[in-house]
Amino acid sequence: MNKMIRYISALCLATTLLLSQACQDDFLDKPVQGALGDDVLANAKGIDALLTGAYAALDGQGDFTGGSGWESAPDNWIYGAVAGGDAHKGSDGGDQTPISAIATFNTGADNGFFNTKWKALYEGVTRANTVLKVLALVKEISEDDKAKIEAQARFLRGHYYFELKKMWNMVPWIDEKTTDFNQSNDVDIWPMIEADFKFAYEHLPATQSQVARANKWAAGAYLGKTYLYEKKDALAIPVFTEVIQGGITSNGLKYGLVDFQNNFDASTKNNAESVFAIQMVANDGTLDITNANMGGMLNFPYGTGAPFSCCGFFQPTQDLVNAFRTDANGLPYLDEANAHAVKSDMGLTSSAAFTPDEGTLDPRLDWTVGRRGIPYHDWGLYPGMDWVRDQAYAGPYAPKKNIHRQKNQDLYADLSSWAPGNAINVLVIRYADVLLMAAEAEANAGSLLKAQEYVNLVRARAAKPASWLYQYLDKANPLGGFSAKPAANYAIKTYADGKFSAEGKAFALKAIYFERGIELAMEGHRFFDLVRWGLADKELNGFFSYESKITTDLNGGKFTAGKNTYYPIPQYQIDMSVVNGVAKLKQNPGYN
Repeated sequence: MNKMIRYISALCLATTLLLSQACQDDFLDKPVQGALGDDVLANAKGIDALLTGAYAALDGQGDFTGGSGWESAPDNWIYGAVAGGDAHKGSDGGDQTPISAIATFNTGADNGFFNTKWKALYEGVTRANTVLKVLALVKEISEDDKAKIEAQARFLRGHYYFELKKMWNMVPWIDEKTTDFNQSNDVDIWPMIEADFKFAYEHLPATQSQVARANKWAAGAYLGKTYLYEKKDALAIPVFTEVIQGGITSNGLKYGLVDFQNNFDASTKNNAESVFAIQMVANDGTLDITNANMGGMLNFPYGTGAPFSCCGFFQPTQDLVNAFRTDANGLPYLDEANAHAVKSDMGLTSSAAFTPDEGTLDPRLDWTVGRRGIPYHDWGLYPGMDWVRDQAYAGPYAPKKNIHRQKNQDLYADLSSWAPGNAINVLVIRYADVLLMAAEAEANAGSLLKAQEYVNLVRARAAKPASWLYQYLDKANPLGGFSAKPAANYAIKTYADGKFSAEGKAFALKAIYFERGIELAMEGHRFFDLVRWGLADKELNGFFSYESKITTDLNGGKFTAGKNTYYPIPQYQIDMSVVNGVAKLKQNPGYN
């Protein structure tokens, strides 16, 4: 395991700039006890340690958050997937109720989860800023190397601010030159995020010696994503094109699509599809799971006979499962997926007879969702109710992308805590994501042929048998391997030549949006995509109407346009910003 990843768990910020919006006011005026001064850190070794610390904050975990690991999970499973309709909160009604409030959009600014997430992201900003401030004092590093270090720090700062921006929209900008940390949130920070990624794109090397570090192509993908969020498609297209055509990975291979399941297996991580990932490692010697997907520690099947110690959260929705139904042409039902519902075992005990759906399905379903009678990786057939805390509350399904395999759990599972950890990376941007973002930008610009080409690349990968799930050779011995018979009736095809052009831009965008929904399901993108597309009101309220008839957890769920587009600024942060009786931080519309 590379040195940088090993070091992450032990590193804390060591300068007097351990300051952020989350700090107590009087702390801003006091030196940190035992901290190293800038004069000690202003050298090659000190800068490398500080930069490593800036990377370390990517996992969102640490005492600095003041909350539980899942509140600041870097994959945004709560804020992006649960709130986006990909998944139910899971477990039972009395467990982690603040998530229920977020899932139904009945939450206020006093929900402590928001404060934890805010503090975790500003900790990352602070660490990146510290690198930039101390770097200016270093004399023993060449200007070229300084530019590369600056580019990494600005890439990381861009990432943390991008997360803040999509969560809360108007947030205070604090950089390495800021001296008054109690800043207002009355300035749009998109231009500063854009500038950070642009600098990183222009100065980062094409490859890095350590896979954890950002390279030129990761910065380009993030810059293109920033342009896409800003609706600057004309600027996004050439950046995405360069990443797609010229991007190479840290091992010298061109970026490309790998077998779908290899993106979610610790034994095949950092492959050609990984553009930028938060590195996770199991059993790192710390005797906890901070670096082993601590943010997802609740999200394993739990119950009678389940091989995991916790906790039954993050259960995929029926609405999501239905999206993987395909028609006679191997294509999705873009407008009426729920009218072709996939058969479930809802209401059935695990001992009751059940035959899985025999209709045609997109094979990505069974690498995304654990469903009754289908192999759950190599742990055996998913048994349904026995592995669910409360089926009536949150449905019959289980998450799958974040679950380690039985065959190599000795290497990639981490049982150092009361809940499991694992070494599966959090994929911030993967190549399929880049292709679909590029397709979206091309379609918005009217280039429907190119948009369809990119979408078809993603669908063609899913159509390859190597990306399918197969039945067990011996169902009584899952570790014995898999047969040559698919686990379900998989049928998926690409769009016919000229389909997007013939149907027009509205159809093309609908197809692209749908493809993102199934390709990136359960990866924390959905809510933020729906918001930027202007579809959150329609899609989420439609979701509540459909899904609340199946489970009880979503009763009272309602998305209110103009209010729920962004989350409320944490009330604690607003209270901390008060000067002379007036808060410098202003609450988002609708939450006052």
